Amino acid sequence: MLEPDGRLSHWLKVSKALQKAAGVSPGDMVMVQISPADAEPEPQLPDDLQAVLAMSPAAQATWENTTTIARLDWIHWIESAKQAKTRKRRLDNACEMLASGEKRVCCFDQSGYYSKSLSAPKAKD
Repeated sequence: MLEPDGRLSHWLKVSKALQKAAGVSPGDMVMVQISPADAEPEPQLPDDLQAVLAMSPAAQATWENTTTIARLDWIHWIESAKQAKTRKRRLDNACEMLASGEKRVCCFDQSGYYSKSLSAPKAKD
């Protein structure tokens, strides 16, 4: 799977197991073919978000009618809060927005969620 790099792009991690299976070593020239995944995996729902959704049938209905990527954005927005009070406010806001029919987080920059430490390793000269 391609991984986000925190710079609005992606990179491919080639694990030692993948290297061994492909019969290659670092520095070897290879050709890769990238294709879409069959289905986006469903994100794990945090307990506090699950509880908030359970208290609002309207929010739950909107949640169930969003895409997997939209649900992932909601979760990232909530989990990226640095303080407990911010997380609580985001949970409350998410419930209100979802209950009113909003399917996407209006105020979340996805690129900022991913850590810059996720970037592809630099090649050695």
